[in-house]
Amino acid sequence: MATLYLDRKGLDLDVENGALILREGGERVRSVPLTFLDRVVIRAEVSLTSSVLGELAHAGAETVVLSGRHGKKVARIDGIRHNDVRIRLRQYALFHDAMLRRLWAGRLVSAKLKSQVRALRTILSVRPDLTSSLQRPIEQILDLTKKIRPTSGESPDLPSLLGMEGGAGSVYFEALTSAFAPSLGFTGRNRRPPRDPVNAVLSLSYTLLHFDAVRTANMCGLDPMIGFFHEPAYGRDSLACDLIEPIRSRVDLFAWDLFRSRALREDHFVSDKGACLLGKTGRQHFYPQYEILARTWRRLLLRESRFLVSAIREGFSEEFEDESDDPSEKDTDEVTLH
Repeated sequence: MATLYLDRKGLDLDVENGALILREGGERVRSVPLTFLDRVVIRAEVSLTSSVLGELAHAGAETVVLSGRHGKKVARIDGIRHNDVRIRLRQYALFHDAMLRRLWAGRLVSAKLKSQVRALRTILSVRPDLTSSLQRPIEQILDLTKKIRPTSGESPDLPSLLGMEGGAGSVYFEALTSAFAPSLGFTGRNRRPPRDPVNAVLSLSYTLLHFDAVRTANMCGLDPMIGFFHEPAYGRDSLACDLIEPIRSRVDLFAWDLFRSRALREDHFVSDKGACLLGKTGRQHFYPQYEILARTWRRLLLRESRFLVSAIREGFSEEFEDESDDPSEKDTDEVTLH
């Protein structure tokens, strides 16, 4: 199964004999069997009919539309959803279970912090000259991780977990900035709009990963808007936000390697009204590299979603808390450093 990125203006889309047909200037340039598609990401101005969107949805392929310039979400058309509505009804009911939310949130935060430590250690293995900048943050995040599961067995409450997650994030990003070339101007996380090349790559990667989390939740019968760690908010897919938390540092490591290997350079980016944007040439380098690792990230999202469905159906117990080790540890398909 594959993702098709449409990032060229003037394409016309049609469906013929179970395949998506791409034409430019009336000439056929490519065809892709619908059975091979998981998703279509549209970044440029293309022409297509409602019947094409219907065929994509019927084939189970999600269609994501991003604005051509800033890459912001414009629309998403889901494929076929899971039909067991009882999963969602149970999810809604369990949202009000304070202990369940505490256990789930503790599991996510623990996984996220451990993943941050692994990312910093990976960078340190390549850049031992950064020991003075990275070793202390690694120890600080590990100390926070230990507080999530104290010896008493009682998980911290949600406000405490949010505080730990935020504190670890500050330490982590301060350390992460030291790994990037000063010329990139990366001094910390910023968004809406991103103001430097690193944040431009992180924002685009997080956006694509978030779409995958929404799609995976829908496929498994979950409501992507009802999370257990992230509070419900207007227009936010809170469960999707939950699911991607343990994977974020993998994305950060991916971005670091793109710049370290010079797959992306400063001249691949453009400025537009204070926003730093990945240009077309840069996107041509970015998408293939992203797709290689996104296969692993999607497997992690699917495993977590299935785990949550199983717990929703069968009930939660102390075994749920015992699973709080980083769910991504079991998947060894990491960033291949260039």
